[in-house]
Amino acid sequence: MWVVNFCLALAFYGLITIMAGYAVTRFAVSDATGGLAASIFVVGATVARLFAGGLVDRLGRRRVLWAGLAACAAVAALYLVASSLPLLLAVRATHGVLFAVTSTAAMTLAQARIPSSRRSEGTGYFALSITLSTAIGPFMSLEVANSAGYDTLFWSIFATHAAACLLALLISAADEPRAPRPTGNRTAGGVLTSMVHPAVLPIGLFMLVIGCVYSTIVTYLNSYTAEEGLERGASLFFVAYATVMFVSRFVMGRLQDRRGDNVVVYSAIVVFAAALLLLATASADWMIVVTGALTGFGFGTINPACQAAAVSRVPQEQFGVAISTFFLMLDGGVGLGPVVFGLIAEQAGYSAMFLALAGVMLLSALLYLAVHGRRPDARHGRAPAAPAHHDEQQADCPQ
Repeated sequence: MWVVNFCLALAFYGLITIMAGYAVTRFAVSDATGGLAASIFVVGATVARLFAGGLVDRLGRRRVLWAGLAACAAVAALYLVASSLPLLLAVRATHGVLFAVTSTAAMTLAQARIPSSRRSEGTGYFALSITLSTAIGPFMSLEVANSAGYDTLFWSIFATHAAACLLALLISAADEPRAPRPTGNRTAGGVLTSMVHPAVLPIGLFMLVIGCVYSTIVTYLNSYTAEEGLERGASLFFVAYATVMFVSRFVMGRLQDRRGDNVVVYSAIVVFAAALLLLATASADWMIVVTGALTGFGFGTINPACQAAAVSRVPQEQFGVAISTFFLMLDGGVGLGPVVFGLIAEQAGYSAMFLALAGVMLLSALLYLAVHGRRPDARHGRAPAAPAHHDEQQADCPQ
């Protein structure tokens, strides 16, 4: 499952890196129009989050995963024959929808195989598949596109999806329903619940705020550092970010399972706020690099920690809707943040914007306390006194 998800994310990050430039080069459009070719994928994925979880829970995780990967491979081949910008936009939007559905199935399958007593640790390990893809995907896509051309890159993306599709055949289906699940309550409330899980919305609201903060940093980092003459630090920001995030995943998940969500999330909030304060007052390249490291710990800890907390709120047969709800809220914050906080940057400058973000991060601790921090598992952890191997055996059984 880890390798399958890595392949899926590798294709996503590989394509989104080059798509704007490809559209400008191939169809001679403006930079803004070329950017639409990249962003419309995210629009399709966000819309698909509304039904992806319910689809996975009803039809079965492995079925949806394999069908989604096969469809992603087919859509990847369509990049080769998209001869106009409207066709390319249609392919990108369709690919975004399929990515959201398939990634939801992949994460649901993984969560079903993680023992509940090691939920946070396992979620952190699985999330490394995305962490590595964010570093490898853009680099590989640029190298292939520059050295061998875009057609070769698209064939490579097709091959990546095809390989993931074959690997998915090796995944057992022991915990899958033998037949599609009934659609259940078709009232307006029932349909809404199948799209957005009410138990996950509170922690999802907190993640919407975190998504706003993170996306604003990523969006305006280059402009801010160019204005301050700190481009060298910006080039190493994501190196430090990825390195610290990678290392922290091997520590913080275990700590969360044993000591509870609060000790991990509150520490990450403080570190994330410190990163924003340092960024707002940065006057040297090393300060930007340290900001990247602190951001890697802050956001890189909060994301899997809260995903584990969200999944722990629902029974296993509702994991799909829980995961899609979680990422719907996170993606909503990612889209909203640069728009809202960009207004502050226009009026008061980037430094003031980052100071405001630091204040938002500190205040988010109160929001977290209100929506999740008072729960027993948040305060005391999930790891039982019984040996872990008993829980591992339970995780393999149908529920």
